[in-house]
Amino acid sequence: MSNNLFRNKYRIPSARATWHDYNGGAYFVTICTRNMVHYFGEIVGGEMRFSEIGRYADECVKGIPQHNIYAEILQYVVMPNHIHMIIFIDDCCNSATGRDVPWRVSTIGKNDKMQKIANMQGRLSATIGGFKQSVTRFTNAHALLFAWQTRFHDRIIRARNEMNRIAEYVKNNVARWDADRFNVSQVQK
Repeated sequence: MSNNLFRNKYRIPSARATWHDYNGGAYFVTICTRNMVHYFGEIVGGEMRFSEIGRYADECVKGIPQHNIYAEILQYVVMPNHIHMIIFIDDCCNSATGRDVPWRVSTIGKNDKMQKIANMQGRLSATIGGFKQSVTRFTNAHALLFAWQTRFHDRIIRARNEMNRIAEYVKNNVARWDADRFNVSQVQK
């Protein structure tokens, strides 16, 4: 079996930087809904008006630090079909609490390959995965139509001027919605 196969099916290689472990640093993250459907609400008169899913997603973003003690949300915005976050992952945490290493799952009785994959998932992926999972559980429990785009986009923020530029972009994202590349005509009804 090739390294690009999983259960004899093609496996898309990771988009993450191979030289970085994603267990510490500042990141600009974008998470989109599948097919860019407006599940989170609409922008009306320059203001984001949340749907039920949008309100829950907003609360989940605010709750990330309570569920991931190593994560701090520096700035975020929930848009109709995507979410932008500037997230700081503190690499100083140790495993004493058990909450700061969620990617180290128990694989007793499972193969070494799966343990290696679980150990390679960095704190950023674990945090975003938990967030997406929480929103999905909510929508399933309330029989709401919803789907995430697979994966998420991240950018490692390496300099203060880059952080400032991204923070300005996130802060003004609602006001610039008419020109936003994520503003598509598909609207969830």
